[in-house]
Amino acid sequence: MAPATKPLMATPPQVADSELVKLTVAAVARRLGVAPATLRTWDRRYGLGPSEHTVGEHRKYSRADLARLFYMHKLVISGVSPADAARQAVDYRGDLIQQEPAIIGAIDSQLVTSLFRAAQLLDRNSIDSEIRKQIADKGVAFTWSNLLVPLLCLIGDEWERSGTGIASEHLVSDVIKKILGERTNVENPRNEVPVLVACIGEEMHSLAISALSASLAEENIEVQFLGARTPKEAIVEVVARCAPPAVFLWAQLPEHASLQTLSEIPAVRPAPRVILGGPGWAETECSGAYYAEDLASACREISQALGL
Repeated sequence: MAPATKPLMATPPQVADSELVKLTVAAVARRLGVAPATLRTWDRRYGLGPSEHTVGEHRKYSRADLARLFYMHKLVISGVSPADAARQAVDYRGDLIQQEPAIIGAIDSQLVTSLFRAAQLLDRNSIDSEIRKQIADKGVAFTWSNLLVPLLCLIGDEWERSGTGIASEHLVSDVIKKILGERTNVENPRNEVPVLVACIGEEMHSLAISALSASLAEENIEVQFLGARTPKEAIVEVVARCAPPAVFLWAQLPEHASLQTLSEIPAVRPAPRVILGGPGWAETECSGAYYAEDLASACREISQALGL
């Protein structure tokens, strides 16, 4: 089968080769939109550090080093755990594509750190207030990609490092889910038939599709949200009865990325655009489906399916 269509990997802006071999930790951190301490952690823990070295000087990042770091960063913000992302990034041999990414470099690391500290203190009110403010100012998609995903990754990294922080993760997830759930109503939808959005099979991780649904609602696109652990029978029934213009199926883990479910989606007219999201689908080949690498590309594919 032909592979699902995949958008280009997010990559750094154009930089001359001569500059790339001279980048310091601070310079690379600015390009990725992460804290320098994060890069030092990735170096110490996973071996993803700078390889260029001149006697008497600090080590510098080469072009290949930077490509691996951007690859790891893209995996992390798409939901892959830092440890799993690092295992893939260490072996990454791809080059840098000279295209300015939409979201890398826009992360406010100070704000992420501030919310991380609030999460450690279980300060629900501060977290709730700041997330609402960011969404009101910048919208769901920007806030999700540039604040919430980095925050959740930081909390997950702390749990992986120290075995603590599970309460923080649950609190933050609960606040995010509540806020996003309040933003999914659409009074004057642009689509006559709602888009189907669901986690596939036994997939429990539903925050990403909550963010997608809220982001679509900002564009006045109505969604039929089926949430976590959506059985195959429910997906089949909705498609057969409603003929949604687009079907978005999320799989965080590879074991939930079911090709059988895709094959059993009924043939209806007009045929829906099937869009796959989540790291669970990343290595799956499927003809006739589109792979959305992030929230922005998922929104774009759905808008195209609606002819908007």
